[in-house]
Amino acid sequence: MEILSNYFDIHKKYDPMFEAEGIEELSDIDWIMVEVTGKKRSQLPLCGSFSTKQTIAIENALKERLRHIPLGLIFGKSEFYGRKFIVSNKVLIPRMDTEILIDKSIKSISNKSKTQVAPVMVLDVGTGSGAIAITLQLETGANVTAVDISADALHVAKENAKSLGANVCFIQSNLFEKLKGKKFDAIISNPPYIETEVIKELDKEVKDNEPHLALDGGADGLDFYRKIISEAPNYLNSAGEIIFEIGFTQAERVSQFLQSDFEEIEVIKDFGGNDRVVSARLRRKL
Repeated sequence: MEILSNYFDIHKKYDPMFEAEGIEELSDIDWIMVEVTGKKRSQLPLCGSFSTKQTIAIENALKERLRHIPLGLIFGKSEFYGRKFIVSNKVLIPRMDTEILIDKSIKSISNKSKTQVAPVMVLDVGTGSGAIAITLQLETGANVTAVDISADALHVAKENAKSLGANVCFIQSNLFEKLKGKKFDAIISNPPYIETEVIKELDKEVKDNEPHLALDGGADGLDFYRKIISEAPNYLNSAGEIIFEIGFTQAERVSQFLQSDFEEIEVIKDFGGNDRVVSARLRRKL
């Protein structure tokens, strides 16, 4: 007779293991069961026993999670702004906090589209999985270009654009290197912003599974903000905007960098009340 397990069996066995391993999000156990069974989370306690095949798949995924493998890498996909994105260890897994950057960018693009006849031209610098560029293109219909130095990351981004039906121009480029002569109405970026020495102190699931290229922002975490801000005026149309995601301690410094060429500097907080986005408008030339 086939041996079956249920929701309560799984929790009884794995809750203590997750706690012992210091994995605080016990809800991950539920989400693994959701992913494998296709059931809603609220249905899990009521759906009876899982099949042997499902139980094996659930337990295999739980064992990977106990090794601090992120859920996104276990299943090869991660949800962002209501869509499923393919992810791998070659890209940063999209975070919910980045949706603050998306909300601000959509608002800015929508405002521009009301005042100009031509399509709004948007550049995503350091696109990684393509989550930002693809979401903005699908949500606003803007003409979006996305650059990344990593060929591996761009491969993932292109797969995401194809699967989600987004029309994004992807270019392998070290920041603005391959964009000479191009102009944009908005530059959006979630650049690497972790201090080099801090990376080794990050949680295992981040430092051991996500590319350091997408994390390392230099000695003070601000290298890419300096580089992007210094070159951005050459690639922005008149009154063009720049919108960054930042580390929660970086708003003041990034705002200072922007003051030489930008105005209307705004800092936006995330769901936890931390500084998360800085935006500004290119100062009009007199």
